[in-house]
Amino acid sequence: MTGDGSYERDRAYITTRITADGRDGYAVEPGRYRLIVARACPWANRAVIVRRLMGLEDVLSMGLAGPLHDERSWAFHLDPGGRDPVLGIDWLREAYERREPGYPKGITVPAIVDVPTGRVVTNDFERITLDLGSQWTAHQRDGAPELYPERLRDEIDDVAGKVYRDVNNGVYRCGFAGGQRAYDEAYRRLWDRLDWLEERLAGQRYLVGDTLTEADVRLFPTLVRFDAVYHGHFKCNRQRLTEMPALWGYARDLFQTPGFGDTVDFAQIKAHYYVVHHEINPTGVVPLGPDPRSWLSPHGREELGGRPFGDGTPPPPPPAAERVPLIG
Repeated sequence: MTGDGSYERDRAYITTRITADGRDGYAVEPGRYRLIVARACPWANRAVIVRRLMGLEDVLSMGLAGPLHDERSWAFHLDPGGRDPVLGIDWLREAYERREPGYPKGITVPAIVDVPTGRVVTNDFERITLDLGSQWTAHQRDGAPELYPERLRDEIDDVAGKVYRDVNNGVYRCGFAGGQRAYDEAYRRLWDRLDWLEERLAGQRYLVGDTLTEADVRLFPTLVRFDAVYHGHFKCNRQRLTEMPALWGYARDLFQTPGFGDTVDFAQIKAHYYVVHHEINPTGVVPLGPDPRSWLSPHGREELGGRPFGDGTPPPPPPAAERVPLIG
């Protein structure tokens, strides 16, 4: 929190990379690493999506922290005995402290852990998805899409940067604002950007080019949480997503695309925000709505053209152990 009450996200992440050439001391190796995520977290949702789209399930295992946590960190309270079955830890903090005893920064997801040592390698959420696409190519499935093509990188970076500043992080700047002026500024920036996105997506199926890119992966987790959480809980309440025709159609299009909606668990999302954020929702009451079945309604975005996976193909269904509850 800054002096004027504005929320400021701590972006001091562990920037060690896992690369094909092992330049930082961690080479890509099937079975060596474990991706730790939480279904509730939008930043982790990105990594889950890209892992699915790249088909890395058999080479990069995934551990699921539950939606509830306290000052000790994310916990594995959904696993038998409250312990991650691969890492043998109860709290994600344990893996961070194996990397750096007394680790002083935020214990965040996504995080990739080196299984042999039990140490966190990285929690740099932006770099994680880019590296899953560029450094793990030897182990990707046939038909994996190219989410960050070189010819579009400048535009992807520009759009994704605006989306991060005003939307991904913008909803948090609204929700955690410590004063009216800070909230008003964050709210205006959020809705100015959502209006910009609404106009952009009225005439094109995807954010950049005619296929899915990293920009779409970064916007989707915020949109899919918007009506269920951010509209009321974070006071982002000018309109619901369902009241913005292009954005709502775009969000449903992505939700119904393999690799996106099949990573979303609305119950865990709502449990996290409404129970963990005591300062915003002191009763801990979790709303029953909205009805998620609307996410499966026809979107009509095919009329705009585009090819979701470019020259690639959709990913197969997720492994049984990683399936989210069905809507309906």
